[in-house]
Amino acid sequence: MFAHIVEFVEKYLRWPQIGITDVLEICVISFIVYQVMRFIKDTKAWMVFKGLIIVLLFTLVATLFNMNTILWILNKTLSVIVIAIIVMFQPELRRALEQLGQKNIIADIFAEGRRDVSERFSDDTLNEIVKATFELARTKTGALIVMERNVRLTEFEMTGISMDAKVSNQLLINIFEHNTPLHDGAIIIRGDRIVAATCYLHLSENMHVSKALGTRHRAGLGISEESDCLTIIVSEETGKVSIAFDGMLERNVDGDRLREKLLEIQEKKVESKRIRLWKGRNQREKENI
Repeated sequence: MFAHIVEFVEKYLRWPQIGITDVLEICVISFIVYQVMRFIKDTKAWMVFKGLIIVLLFTLVATLFNMNTILWILNKTLSVIVIAIIVMFQPELRRALEQLGQKNIIADIFAEGRRDVSERFSDDTLNEIVKATFELARTKTGALIVMERNVRLTEFEMTGISMDAKVSNQLLINIFEHNTPLHDGAIIIRGDRIVAATCYLHLSENMHVSKALGTRHRAGLGISEESDCLTIIVSEETGKVSIAFDGMLERNVDGDRLREKLLEIQEKKVESKRIRLWKGRNQREKENI
């Protein structure tokens, strides 16, 4: 076995002769891989991609230890795996090609370092959501509110009506009011903005979900199974509030529990006392100049 490992190292890991063309080729491939990973990191395809990395590592181990049967199976199923990947990633591939035709690649490269990173949503947004949720619950107005996190919900956003509105208690109540154009379906909140309304979500196929729950709860649970979002569901029949997260449904939550869960996904950045004092001192120095 040791001789086989030495042979593998000598054959595949020896230092190659590198020219200018090779350097350019490495740069191009690196750029393409970076753009692909950057695109899929905010989608559900990221989890599948990590699974493929594990399969590749397993293949490497099988090659090192000369596991011929496993290598034969992998070789015979490779074409099927490629087709399966294309089928699974079809929406993401189509959207990637659309974005490639629309974006300015050079400008995007230089803009990459200038993007600001902040908390997921503000305290004001959190308070407005909690207030609106329990006002809707009080009047038994059905509602489905999806709070986007790391995984982008673009494919679901495209099924609804595009919006760009600041989250407010009054707007949320008005959207879900009966007999209004936007009340049917889910709304998607990204940061402090409502980005889409009347969105259609996939229903959960979990066989253990109570038969007493309707389509709204199954849709809220379904989107939480496909992404890392938090979904708030208000029952039209009972006025009870439920939250769906990570494929789990928590029913009959109160205001404190909803606020606690929103704070958990808010990921608010808390500055240390030393940093706040340093910033305050700099601000005072600027004012004295």
